[in-house]
Amino acid sequence: MAFSSTISSPVCFHNNPNPNLSPSSTTNKSRTRTPTLKAFPAATDVPLDGTTLAVIGGSSIAALSAVISLSDPEKRRQLQAEEVGGGDKEVVREYFNNNGFQRWKKIYGQTDDVNKVQLDIRLGHSKTVENVMKILTDEGKSLERVTVCDAGCGTGLLSILLAKQAAIVSASDISAAMVAEAQAQAKQELSGDDVMPKFEVKDLESLDGKYNTVVCLDVLIHYPQNKADAMIAHLASLAEERLILSFAPKTFYYALLKRIGELFPGPSKATRAYLHAEQDIERALQKVGWKIKNRGITTTQFYFAVLVEAVPA
Repeated sequence: MAFSSTISSPVCFHNNPNPNLSPSSTTNKSRTRTPTLKAFPAATDVPLDGTTLAVIGGSSIAALSAVISLSDPEKRRQLQAEEVGGGDKEVVREYFNNNGFQRWKKIYGQTDDVNKVQLDIRLGHSKTVENVMKILTDEGKSLERVTVCDAGCGTGLLSILLAKQAAIVSASDISAAMVAEAQAQAKQELSGDDVMPKFEVKDLESLDGKYNTVVCLDVLIHYPQNKADAMIAHLASLAEERLILSFAPKTFYYALLKRIGELFPGPSKATRAYLHAEQDIERALQKVGWKIKNRGITTTQFYFAVLVEAVPA
């Protein structure tokens, strides 16, 4: 997001009875591969920093908000949907099979051909993935033969890390291009002793089966709250012991930054980006008999995501 220096902070966990999960990702160490991150994309490649925000001042922010309310990003999105003959899901599929695939493959790959914004997003998602692995291997727990569904696997970082820990992984993504890239990376990075993840081209609604753990990182950003509720219920029905979700938090401040970002349409804004209030996610989990066990947040200059671990109530 723009206004970078105003939202930069380390990862932290709260309401966490397990000390091993408190500020666990303050390191800047990054994994070698990270999956395509359908998290909140940067508004523009030229950031407006905290100094700019301070100069604008409170009254100017109000004026800016009024100007923002006159713009019509929804019109642009409707045109995108008409082009692909569908709604949000079809727009997302088309984007991540074409222009979006090239963009996010680069962001979450190893190439140095990235700008400051893209590198920061890579780091932010890497921290989220690292936290997931810390949760799953808490207190030395073994993942051997543990079944995990990686819903929205992108280019496969989490799936590959899980496979290296001997987990039985079912990985899926709405984008065939992403799944093909994930398969290629898995073949390159996994040894003959590792169990290759099962990769499939599927959207969240099409997932089935039962798994010890279901993980869905940064995918809910493509769903408005009413559809996110249904997706959370569906994912919970697939999980037996644990459901891990990450999502872009909905606050007045982040919503304003998102709205400002919509004034700068470009390749990174080719899909809708929905923010979700933490209480709404928790309410959706409670409706289907689940409760949040741990929660945390990762914020860098251009990436922010809440991570929750839920278990049956």
